[in-house]
Amino acid sequence: MKNILVAFGTRPEAIKMAPVIQALKDHPNLHPIVCVTAQHREMLDQTLELFEITPDIDLNLMRPNQGLATLSARILENITPVLVEHQPDAVLVQGDTTTTFMTALASFYQQIPIGHIEAGLRTGDLRAPFPEEANRVLTSHLAQWHFAPTENNKAALLAENIPPEQIFITGNTVIDALLWIQARINRGIYSEQTKALLARRQRPFILVTGHRRESFGQGFEEICQAIKLIAASHPELDIVYPVHLNPNVQEPVERILGNLPNIHLIEPLGYEPFAALMGQCLFVLTDSGGVQEEAPSLGKPVLVMRTKTERTEALKAGVRLVGTDSETIVKAAYQLLNDATHFRQMSTAVNPYGDGTAAIQIVSILAKQLLDTQA
Repeated sequence: MKNILVAFGTRPEAIKMAPVIQALKDHPNLHPIVCVTAQHREMLDQTLELFEITPDIDLNLMRPNQGLATLSARILENITPVLVEHQPDAVLVQGDTTTTFMTALASFYQQIPIGHIEAGLRTGDLRAPFPEEANRVLTSHLAQWHFAPTENNKAALLAENIPPEQIFITGNTVIDALLWIQARINRGIYSEQTKALLARRQRPFILVTGHRRESFGQGFEEICQAIKLIAASHPELDIVYPVHLNPNVQEPVERILGNLPNIHLIEPLGYEPFAALMGQCLFVLTDSGGVQEEAPSLGKPVLVMRTKTERTEALKAGVRLVGTDSETIVKAAYQLLNDATHFRQMSTAVNPYGDGTAAIQIVSILAKQLLDTQA
């Protein structure tokens, strides 16, 4: 039996790791040890409960107003004794968070092999998204196995001289998680919160998310002004915006959008109610990475309020970059609302992120790498 430490700290990581943890549990020769840093405590706990994951180790490192340097140091300092005590045969990290990079660094120091799930995403700009681009680039050069969602991601890794025999194209585990949740919702299996949320949506609506650090300040002012213009010009539509808890997001959102009758500013949502809203909306305005992968699977166009995306495949699959300029965002939204042909083209594009079997593929590859090496 091989012990696999699965480490993560945020809600997006938990969503994408949940199918992997289940696949590890189902494998006869692999045993998952789940360690959470709780980089995002409340939102993480909601996701753990939804996917019925009980961490074996909870480092609980979240602190108010914690800077990147402090968080990085605390993760490195606290994850190291976990690695020393459990001596896992491999460590799995996901994506591009501070938890991802610092866990990879600690594992490298302990000479424990690292598998990087969702490897090879790149914008080519270390400042966008910040600090995620640096986290994933650095993690790639510490990892031994690279589970790349797409051919483009593999090409990015090869361009950085990652050995081709260490790269495996698997699709993205977020599709596994999304399809599982949607199947439950379609069968009427969901929480009272989700039921109440859907019951309030009697009119067509646009779903909005926005929280990127690099947009704080003028970028968020522009985003909010665009949303305000869209709402004012289309009173027959609702705009639903689960507002991130960060004060840099809440202040401009509340100030600019707080008093418009067809804009509904709501508390941050767990994954199930958010997925349910995503399934029913007209389209999504977002700066999220994961939503660029998820929404096209549901046939929903996505306008990405960023100047660059690491998910370049999505630009052929119903996703469009619109930046943070108010006029550009509004123009793109109006085109979706007023041009049926354009809307149909964006909503029927093929999703490049897999068929929902990524986690099974990853675990199968990992088992082969570990068990064949042992033999």
